[in-house]
Amino acid sequence: MTAAIDDELWSAIGDPTRRRMLDLLLASGSWTATSLSERLPVTRQAVAKHLGVLDRVGLVEAVPAGREKRYRVDEAQLGRAVAQLTAVGDTWDARLRRIKQIAEAIQHTTAQEEKRNG
Repeated sequence: MTAAIDDELWSAIGDPTRRRMLDLLLASGSWTATSLSERLPVTRQAVAKHLGVLDRVGLVEAVPAGREKRYRVDEAQLGRAVAQLTAVGDTWDARLRRIKQIAEAIQHTTAQEEKRNG
């Protein structure tokens, strides 16, 4: 069974800054927008916008921490994203195998015709 592809989720993950944020969150648990902005080449405001995108698709959860929010990765949603990526990879592997079979059949037929026409 293949996982349904969630375009909004993949659009969110497609951005390199958001992927870097996810890496940081996975490595260290939870961060505020301010602490993330200190580790990334973008402003705190840009970090907050990126976190909003990740939050909308469910990849991060925000927990109030004083005047800020601490963000952490929602592991269940990340697992869903990994399952989707695996399904897409499997589909492309099957397509590439089929393309290889077709190319080999064409090459074989061409070689046989060249032999006959010699």
